[in-house]
Amino acid sequence: MSNVTQAATRQLDGPLLELTDVRTHFRTPRGVVRAVDGVSFSLDRGKALGIVGESGSGKTILSRSIMGLLPTGGTERSGSIKFAGREVGNLGRKEMRAIWGKEMAMIFQDPMTSLNPLMKIGQQIAEPLRIHLGMSRQDAMATARRLLQDVRIPEADRRLEQYPHELSGGMRQRVMIAIAMACGPTALFADEPTTALDVTVQAQILDLLGEQRRERNMSIVLVTHDLGVVAGHTDEIAVMYGGKLVEKAPTRRLFAAMKMPYTEALLASIPKMADPSHTRLNVIPGRPPDLVHPPKGCRFAPRCPYAAEKCIAEEPPLVVTPDDPLHSFACWYPVGSPEYIESRARIDAKKAEAA
Repeated sequence: MSNVTQAATRQLDGPLLELTDVRTHFRTPRGVVRAVDGVSFSLDRGKALGIVGESGSGKTILSRSIMGLLPTGGTERSGSIKFAGREVGNLGRKEMRAIWGKEMAMIFQDPMTSLNPLMKIGQQIAEPLRIHLGMSRQDAMATARRLLQDVRIPEADRRLEQYPHELSGGMRQRVMIAIAMACGPTALFADEPTTALDVTVQAQILDLLGEQRRERNMSIVLVTHDLGVVAGHTDEIAVMYGGKLVEKAPTRRLFAAMKMPYTEALLASIPKMADPSHTRLNVIPGRPPDLVHPPKGCRFAPRCPYAAEKCIAEEPPLVVTPDDPLHSFACWYPVGSPEYIESRARIDAKKAEAA
């Protein structure tokens, strides 16, 4: 076997995406913002990864770091980002343009600001086909029509001639998916793709992404603040807080035996259908850390009801669960530990006294 063939085989066998100690910092008048601060993980081909966290946790900056979509001024990025075995973290925008659309694509949060209001839908879908695949205008428009049909948009011929403002929010998001999938990328980043949509349309969009992933053997990174969104649509979940990865596990295992109190708090904040009307919502007290001056120890400690002195003084490393090598977390006293159980008992006793 030749060296070229061996390299190609390793790329197919190994992870599609591999991050090692990725850091993205921004220089500001207040100081350096550590938006992404030492994140490492890998993603296999055809798999779906959910990146979850509150606003300001670093999840969007992480996905933009991988895509190379960061502002040029005042940005410091380090660490390794390998895509299909190739280092892409040090590539410039000119080199990344050959990868965007063709190998990596992104669905942005707000389709109304991402779509060009002055271009018809057909032109916007056809443009990457002509640039990256060298299609003629006629072939590109025929492919655009098929893509609209693939994303379940009715009357595709008529939609091709419409402008973004003539479509509903759900249809605009479907158009964004069609544009992202136009050149057959192997990795798709979806940044809060359902935030502005009603619940019914959210489910349709998530189901559509799942169908396209399976049909195309495409990897998906789904960025969201809602654990409920990723519950049935991902293979793995990575939880971010304060620019750091604080827990990562296969989806079912994470929900069955989460270790990080922050993950527990995120899940508890989801409203439950079984709760009576006007039930007070669970919230995480306090606010996310200041990433210019982050806490010395665990970044969640100031908001964690189970935090002890060690949590405030020392930052916990990301460690693997003893009985599950696929489950990692960063916490000195994880959910289920004796210290956690003792703290939980004290909290429950105080609530009972107050009631």
